[in-house]
Amino acid sequence: MVNVGTGRFSYRLAEGWGQLPEGYEFGQVAGVAADAEGRVHLFNRSAHPVQVFDRDGKFLRSWGGGAFANPHGITIAPDNTYWLADRDAHVVQKRSAEGELLMTLGNRDQPSDTGYGEDERVVKRAAGPFNLPTKVALGPAGEVYVADGYGNCRVHKFSAEGELLKSWGTPGDGVGEFHLPHSLWVDAAGRVLVCDRENHRIQVFTGDGEHSATWTGFQQPTDIYIDPDGVVYVSELGDRVSILDLEGNLLARWGDERSREPGKFWGAHGIWVCAQGDIYVSEVLEGQRVQKFARIR
Repeated sequence: MVNVGTGRFSYRLAEGWGQLPEGYEFGQVAGVAADAEGRVHLFNRSAHPVQVFDRDGKFLRSWGGGAFANPHGITIAPDNTYWLADRDAHVVQKRSAEGELLMTLGNRDQPSDTGYGEDERVVKRAAGPFNLPTKVALGPAGEVYVADGYGNCRVHKFSAEGELLKSWGTPGDGVGEFHLPHSLWVDAAGRVLVCDRENHRIQVFTGDGEHSATWTGFQQPTDIYIDPDGVVYVSELGDRVSILDLEGNLLARWGDERSREPGKFWGAHGIWVCAQGDIYVSEVLEGQRVQKFARIR
C-alpha cells in the first residue's frame, strides 16, 4: 500500500489501475482528462491515441488512430467536447465525445515563423498560431486559450467560434516572457495560469494577458488543473506533484525521485482531478503510464 501527500491532501495509490487489452500499449501518455461522467481519457503516443477507461480502470474503448501526428495536451469541456493539442501537426482539434472533428485551429503542418528549427531548437521571435502547441484551457465565457509551446513563446486567446482575439508573450525569462509555455488553466476569476516550464515557474495573467503574479519553486511544471474549490494541482517533469492554493502557497507535495516504482514518477506530464477528488497523473519519457491517487477521506 502506497500513501502520499499530507493532511487533508492525503492519497492512496490505486495500484494496477488501467488494464489494457492485448495488443495495446500506453506509449508516452502525454495527457489525461476525465469527463462529466467520470470516464478517464488518456491522450498517448501509441497506435491507439485516445484511450477511455472507467473510474476503476476498466478499458472501455479507444479511437483516433492515424488522426494525430504527436499527441500532447487534452482538455475536456463541461459539455464533454474534447480539445486536443496535436503538437507536431501545429494544430488544435476540437472533437465530440464520439471523436467527430468539430473544429481545427491552426494550419496543419504549417508552423508559424518563429525561427525555431530542429537543429537549434531556440525560439528567436514571437509569432502567431501555432508552432508546436501544447495545451488548451477554456475561459468562463467559452474563450479558448492555447499554450504555444515548444516552437513559440505565446499564449493565444480565441473566441468560442475560433476567431483569434489576442496573443501575448515573447522569448525570455523576464516578466511576461516564456521559455516553453507548456500548459495553462483558467480559474473561476478568469485568471490564466501558465506553466512556464523551462523557467521553472507559473505565471498568472488576466484574461487579456496582463501579468499579475509569478509563482516559483517548481521543477519544470508540465501541467496544471484547478478544482471547483480553487485548489491548484501541478505535475512537474522533475518527477513530482505539487498542490497549492490560489495564491501559490504550497499545500502538499510528493515525488522528487525519478523511478517507475509505484507512487513515484518518471516524466510526470499530465494531471487531472476527477469530481471525487482523485488525482490522475500521466507520464512520458520512460514512465509511459498513468497513475491514480485516490483521496483518503
